Amino acid sequence: MSQKALGRLFNSTPAGDGVWINLKDAGAITFVCYLAGAVGDVYTLQEAKDSGGTGAQNLPIISEYWTNTGNGSDAWTRRTQAAGAVVTTAAAATQNAMVCEVNSVSLDDGYKFVKLTSTGAGAVNALTHDLMTQRTPGNLPAMGV
Repeated sequence: MSQKALGRLFNSTPAGDGVWINLKDAGAITFVCYLAGAVGDVYTLQEAKDSGGTGAQNLPIISEYWTNTGNGSDAWTRRTQAAGAVVTTAAAATQNAMVCEVNSVSLDDGYKFVKLTSTGAGAVNALTHDLMTQRTPGNLPAMGV
């Protein structure tokens, strides 16, 4: 039986809003966010040295993100901004879903953890990818330690 995508291509924390995620064994992380109702949301990206949040600081590197309705009825729309730690989605159905990516090399020296926090009720799924070691799902390390 071939290895499934979980563990080979990515690892996931579906309830990742405000959760410190370890990038030690991954080349990048993609945050997949969703908040229904066309109300907009504000997401803030931070980095830390450990899972306890030591040295936590904003990570002002997001210059590109993608939005759509989140229900599969439309294509992704590329959005750009001056590099910053905050993404603000508009109060429009076409921005219910938001995706942004962070490469692990973008973290400051000594920092291994990132988190994206919604100020609203947005759901945040953290997907680490470009895994350094591929494993079966049951052998994947916990992402928050």
